[in-house]
Amino acid sequence: MPSIEEILLSETEKTFQYDNDLLTLPVPDLSNTLRKYLESVRPLVTDAEYKKTELIVQQFAAGDGKGLHEKLQEKAHTTRNWLEQWWEDEAYLKIRLPRPKINMGSPCPYDDIWQSLPGSQIPRQALVLYYLLKFWDYVRREKYKPLKDGKGRPQCMYQFRRVFNTCNIPGVSRDSLIHYFKTESEGACPSHVLVASKGHIFILDTHDEAGQILTPPELQSQLQKIKDRSLALGQAQGVNYFTSEERTRWAEIRSRLIALHPHNYENLEKIQSSVIGVWLEDGNGTDATDLANKGLLGCGDNRWWDKGLSSGMYENGLCISNADHTPAEGVMMVYVTQYILAKLRENNGKWQGSENIRSLPEPELLEFVLDDHLRNAVEQAKNNYAILSQCATAEVLKYTRYGKNYCKQIKIHPDVYCQLAMQLAYYTLYGRMAPTYQTAPIKQFYHGRTETMRTCTSEAKAWCIAMQDPSVQNAEKLKLLLAAVKKHSSDFAEACEFRACDRHLLGLLLIAREEGLPTPELYQDPSFYKSGGGGNFILSTSCLGYSPLVGAVLPMCTNGIGAFYSINEEWLIFNLTTWNEDQDTSSERFAEAVSNALDTLRSITDQQFPVTSARL
Repeated sequence: MPSIEEILLSETEKTFQYDNDLLTLPVPDLSNTLRKYLESVRPLVTDAEYKKTELIVQQFAAGDGKGLHEKLQEKAHTTRNWLEQWWEDEAYLKIRLPRPKINMGSPCPYDDIWQSLPGSQIPRQALVLYYLLKFWDYVRREKYKPLKDGKGRPQCMYQFRRVFNTCNIPGVSRDSLIHYFKTESEGACPSHVLVASKGHIFILDTHDEAGQILTPPELQSQLQKIKDRSLALGQAQGVNYFTSEERTRWAEIRSRLIALHPHNYENLEKIQSSVIGVWLEDGNGTDATDLANKGLLGCGDNRWWDKGLSSGMYENGLCISNADHTPAEGVMMVYVTQYILAKLRENNGKWQGSENIRSLPEPELLEFVLDDHLRNAVEQAKNNYAILSQCATAEVLKYTRYGKNYCKQIKIHPDVYCQLAMQLAYYTLYGRMAPTYQTAPIKQFYHGRTETMRTCTSEAKAWCIAMQDPSVQNAEKLKLLLAAVKKHSSDFAEACEFRACDRHLLGLLLIAREEGLPTPELYQDPSFYKSGGGGNFILSTSCLGYSPLVGAVLPMCTNGIGAFYSINEEWLIFNLTTWNEDQDTSSERFAEAVSNALDTLRSITDQQFPVTSARL
């Protein structure tokens, strides 16, 4: 069996060698965009509302839309990706919400190797950190094999540059991303990591004088020094809590920190340029649901929420991660975690190399110069985070009755299967359909990120209604299901080729703003919001591929549900999130509904290709 290095690395292809040759992001055809938009509106509005919207769209196509489309085409002629900066600004950098409400959090799926074990925090974190640094080193040396899609087309690897040595810098009205990462051929790159323990911030050099990564025993020794010193130091300054504040407030605090003393800027620079953040967390983790909640909104003592990627370990050796969504999609966490998991499985969760520990420099404790105003701001930030940390709840559902293998046998793609199960779950709970966002990758394009596939289709609605009607025969339910599957598959394929509607509609709206033009009626029509426009998707969903990792973000809107899932051969796993302020939604209740929907689906799909339990 090949090693994970043999699978992931290449001696003949460099990680970023195809990036500059990728397709320029096109401007989609306007008529197709508007057709797709109307299709997505139809299952979510009344006949009268649809008729009104249809007229608005016709007028838009002949008037405002035509002119804006031409202006967007002009803009597209001047750049390889006309959407890139707009998307980063509108989806992330201009948002004033605290970072914990936007970041991605995850339990790490190492439970088949590592169960809860008191006293295992430091050795396990050292091994995870070592493999994280190995992954970083492979990307630095451009050994990581360029990704390709099912058609053999190279995929954009740009996000591999943006996960490490990256930090989000707060601004008064717009944040900014700062990147310190460089490949070996581009020059020197910072190799230290930020380590936080008991709220104290340390800088740990991870390489020796020859530029080699410290061994896990050496990293363990350094982490233990940090742990011991943090215990002896007592109460921390609490500066970490500033990063959990509303962004404009954090920007103002940061400016005061820098103005107060040059040492503060030096500290910030060390934090910002670090490869990743490492959290030595107090207390223990329990199950996947507990770790999912801790990954998203756990104790704020150690967390520098602006870091591109952070890894946390509890005292009983259970692991979480958190990442800024601005520089990269959640699938980047999957790539990193899959490598770590494969290495842990190869060595049964234990370091197999030298146990020798050389004499190493002491980790550096970062201390800020604070005045009374900033010390008061720390206390206020702590109080704010105490409230913020209770704002949402995650629930992890591990569905073990079947998985990818069953879906293959009945010839329904498992991703489509999961999406339709969630449509049925929502309809069963609420008696109505929900505008739904599914992430569709468009990485065959230069700096391509995602398009939205609107998965609430008229075909899915017809099937959900039939599933709740006892007078409808199972054969008819199966027929309607297969029609919904066909429609979903077709729409997803189109979205992955950048032929959906959301990004194009966003571009037309933003070009109107840039030109100082009035907002077209299409964007003020109630149907625009009812179908998910303006960030109003009730279900925000994404498939994290074929892995045990199941990270999540919080829902787009107050009454929404975040639904993120991974597909495995004999099981499916969902990480579901809801806001606590909305009494009508519950991640736990939705998890139960999804489980029931998967059971119900099985009762229908078994009719197409009967499969006995023994064959599963």
